[in-house]
Amino acid sequence: MLNAVTAQSPGVGVNPTESAQFFRDQIEANKVVQRGLYQQWTAHPELRPANKPDLASTVRPELDRLTPEILRQLRATNAARHGGAQCIAQLGQATAAAAGPLDQLHRDALAVALRSVCVASA
Repeated sequence: MLNAVTAQSPGVGVNPTESAQFFRDQIEANKVVQRGLYQQWTAHPELRPANKPDLASTVRPELDRLTPEILRQLRATNAARHGGAQCIAQLGQATAAAAGPLDQLHRDALAVALRSVCVASA
C-alpha cells in the first residue's frame, strides 16, 4: 500500500516521502485502535461486535476510494503543512477540538495519525 501511495504521489503533486510517512502514520493509528479494541473485547467479550466487515470486499475498496482524495488533500494543504511553528499551532488547536468527543483510545490514535502532518524544514 505504501509503495502504491509513493508511486501515485508525484502525479498528484505531493512529495512521495511525505505522503508515505503520512499514510504510515494512518496505518499505525489503526493498529493503536485495533490493539485497544482487542484488549477491551478480551476483558469484556460481551462488547465484541457480532459482525465484522470483510477486508477484501468492504474495507479495502473503501480505502482504495479514499486514498486519492487524501493525496489531493495533502497537496491542497502543502503550504500549511510546511508552515513550521504556525502549522504546529494550528494543528494543536484542530487536534484539541477534534479530540474532545473521543475516548482515550481514539485520542491516542489521533495523535499518532497526525504526527507527521506538519513537515519539518529541510
